[in-house]
Amino acid sequence: MELVDTHCHLDFNKFDNDRSEVILRAQAAGLTRILIPGVTIESSRKVVKLAESNPILFAAIGIQPNDALTWDEGSINDLRELFLSTSNSTSAGRKKIIALGEIGLDYYWEAAPHEHQQRILWAQMQLAAELELPIVLHLREKQDAEHGACAEDLLEMVTDWTNQLKSTNNPLSNHPGVLHSFSGNIDTAKKAIELGFFIGVTGPVTFTNSKERRDLIAAIPLEHLLLETDAPYLTPHPNRGQRNEPANVQLVANKVAEIHEESLAKIAEQTCANAIKLFYW
Repeated sequence: MELVDTHCHLDFNKFDNDRSEVILRAQAAGLTRILIPGVTIESSRKVVKLAESNPILFAAIGIQPNDALTWDEGSINDLRELFLSTSNSTSAGRKKIIALGEIGLDYYWEAAPHEHQQRILWAQMQLAAELELPIVLHLREKQDAEHGACAEDLLEMVTDWTNQLKSTNNPLSNHPGVLHSFSGNIDTAKKAIELGFFIGVTGPVTFTNSKERRDLIAAIPLEHLLLETDAPYLTPHPNRGQRNEPANVQLVANKVAEIHEESLAKIAEQTCANAIKLFYW
């Protein structure tokens, strides 16, 4: 049985002391692919280098909304050049940069004005269209509400973007991206799915006090779900309180299997197929 982790910050310093062992534990748990997203230009360069070091690792590059103030006039060219300089770098014939992300909007931390977050998100979505890379989207509401201005603004932007993709016959229109570690409501999820997006499932679905999250996942067909850890964050039960790592994606898969009343093997097979459809890795 194979599993994948479609969102893990393996480059973060919390893994500096045992990164190789973390990867070995992931492989022992059945993981065959791990996607590491960048959050700044510097970290994007780091995740590419890390992805090139191991055949099961892949990279996404981008500037996350909580790092939006690191954006400058040269950032978009930095991202473009990083992709072009590594697009031929392969392991077993696979491209290493397979997405633009982690990008999006965050109205929880208010680390940058909303208008600035929106400007750099739109610029990065335009780059994704140019490079034909799916996007990994971050969405977090003020006070962690299930719905609010952040979801409304993000949906408006991705609707405009996907319409643009369709009007230009961009192949991304068939697989535009994923709403990473989704914590919104079912209406937002359905609208995103209608636009072609996948929904990322992380550790909170396993928490004993997260009935709403489980109800949400139950309402989403398996063919629209991706498994993530968001490690080192969002450690699933029963390991909550410890550092998260990719091997724990099996705990997320187990809970999704329970929610959908399917076997773990079925969840693994379907989510792996979903990841291939999105990332072509």
